[in-house]
Amino acid sequence: QLQLVESGGGLVQPGGSLTLSCAASGNIFNIYTGGWYRQAPGQQREFVAGITSGGSTDYADSVKGRFTTSRDSAKSTVYLHLDNLKPEDSAVYFCTATRQLDGLCAIRELRTDSWGQGTQVTVSS
Repeated sequence: QLQLVESGGGLVQPGGSLTLSCAASGNIFNIYTGGWYRQAPGQQREFVAGITSGGSTDYADSVKGRFTTSRDSAKSTVYLHLDNLKPEDSAVYFCTATRQLDGLCAIRELRTDSWGQGTQVTVSS
């Protein structure tokens, strides 16, 4: 099974930026669609972004224009750059991946194969 490890979370002030990384075991990850979810205390896990093996992307309306996802095939890594952060962005951010052919739809519909352990993002002054 694909192993995913997130990193890059932390404490940041409102308006600040962070870049999260999701490193996968093996270059087979390059055929997967990658995705990001987040979960705040007492809330359901929420879709954030997705990126196909070809680089097509999809974003939740709440983060569109502020967050950017990208990937580096050589490193088998997917990134999520968070910009103009707001307190309501505070959550544990999870990386996920799917081999489904309708990758971006599958990410939104939680038809995924693997999950990382999550990384905490806290936005506070």
